[in-house]
Amino acid sequence: MSRTARALAAAAAALALVSACNSASNHTDPVKPGGAAAGNTRGVSADAIKVGGIVSMTSASGYSKKDTDLGAKARYLRANAEGGVGGRRIDYIGAQDDGQDPGKNLAAARKLVQQDKVFAVSPMSSVTFSGADFLEQEKVPTFGWGTLPSFCGPTYVYGFNGCLVPSPGGTLNQTWPEGLGQVLGGARGKSVAIIANDSDAGKFGIRTFQQGFAAAGFTVSYAKASVPATAVPSDWSAYVRELLAGADGKAPDAVVSVMQTPNNIGLFTALKRAGYKGVLTDPTDYDPGLLAKDATKQALDGVYVLLQFEPFESADPKMAQFKADIKAAAGGKEIPLNLHMLTGYMSADLFLSIAGKAGKDLTVESFQAAAQGFSDTGTLVGDRSEPKGQKDSFGCGALVQLKNGAYEVSVPFACHEPIPFK
Repeated sequence: MSRTARALAAAAAALALVSACNSASNHTDPVKPGGAAAGNTRGVSADAIKVGGIVSMTSASGYSKKDTDLGAKARYLRANAEGGVGGRRIDYIGAQDDGQDPGKNLAAARKLVQQDKVFAVSPMSSVTFSGADFLEQEKVPTFGWGTLPSFCGPTYVYGFNGCLVPSPGGTLNQTWPEGLGQVLGGARGKSVAIIANDSDAGKFGIRTFQQGFAAAGFTVSYAKASVPATAVPSDWSAYVRELLAGADGKAPDAVVSVMQTPNNIGLFTALKRAGYKGVLTDPTDYDPGLLAKDATKQALDGVYVLLQFEPFESADPKMAQFKADIKAAAGGKEIPLNLHMLTGYMSADLFLSIAGKAGKDLTVESFQAAAQGFSDTGTLVGDRSEPKGQKDSFGCGALVQLKNGAYEVSVPFACHEPIPFK
């Protein structure tokens, strides 16, 4: 989530790629024409595989996932330094910014395929995925964080830790409910209130987490996708009253927010000012960069954050490799880590792992054939397998708590048996 010394040639290649990734064009060296694959497989030449990304680098609320792009670059950088995939280097052209706008998401997908001629889109990280049907139709292998329904079911779309929002017949990841149960000393007799944005993703999140927490033994006293998705409320008092009233006038033992950082800061601050003493938890606020501002640090102090990967605090050698790769991609600088980097990194990692299995004769067909029988173990997101991951989550995760200005592991990374989604 240590890095061995490399030969001078590899180091030179790595340095060249870092420079290219940070250039104004955001391109590595251009793909050279030639080779059998170059004539019949989009984005594949005799010596390169072209890959692009779609990332919400900007948004109306100010929330940004831009470091997802850096995480992907870091993993592709190491892949190239180690010789590429099947004798081909990865020509990562960077990520398009969709601004969390559905129209821009689709436009970005069209540009990457029709103009840039990419073989794959990895990473795709946004709260909208309106380009999913187009990428599926064009048979473009696409990788990202499986927090949207479009990552569950399509043939060419893959979640780096599986499908997290399944259709009926799939399964639900129980890391959050099981972890919160450990924090609270058991779920029996405990209640949770779940709140999300009024969006398709928010409504689906309410549906899935309501089932998951109830299955773990919690009483779900409140579950609504009621917060506007387009702007952060300036007044949270109405939401606080509803949350604290619960189903029987008793404040819940935990408030579960399925929202992004700007909303969480506002909501959690309002809850604390109202005197709420229960547990606050969300899946997005694992970002040391948030600790730079005293107001933000205070608002999030005590919050338990769901992770679906090994925490940065882990002593796992793969985490040390991740940190070294991020530092290399950042030009040798030590920079604060965040979950967006991990999202980009593991999206790229799953793509590279399947492409490596496909071998030198890389086509969309050979890639898909390799994916159908793919599995590995002990990654930063646990054990992976396909096509299972297109229907189910890989079922692993951890909880960390922001405490006194630092993150501490509260519930270590572990895998839990998923439950059927109804």
